[in-house]
Amino acid sequence: MEFGFKQLKVYQKAYQLAKEIFEISKSFPVEEKYSLTDQIRRSSRAVCANIAEAYRKRRYPKHFTSKITDSDAETSETIVWLDFSLDCSYISKEQYDRLEKEYMEVGRMLGSMADHPEKFSPK
Repeated sequence: MEFGFKQLKVYQKAYQLAKEIFEISKSFPVEEKYSLTDQIRRSSRAVCANIAEAYRKRRYPKHFTSKITDSDAETSETIVWLDFSLDCSYISKEQYDRLEKEYMEVGRMLGSMADHPEKFSPK
């Protein structure tokens, strides 16, 4: 069965970013395992999961918008964890700048989806 959400550019971008954050966070200190490492992995993956859930709710514009805004909130949370990662010197300024820019783009894409749920309703 083909899942349409996997075809969404925002999902593909968020998924790639979550995989990248997973790889980067492997080098975080062991004492961060149950705090920063866990949190940044969880929030980055939640962006994708909420997009998938929203797609399944797209026949109900309010539910769709709610899940898309949840995804956008997880995007913002991920940026906060990136802030901590940079400030604790776990990632480079170059990594931070690129990831923040990519997550800001995901946020803009999600914002557009939330503003126009009718574009995603099933035909």
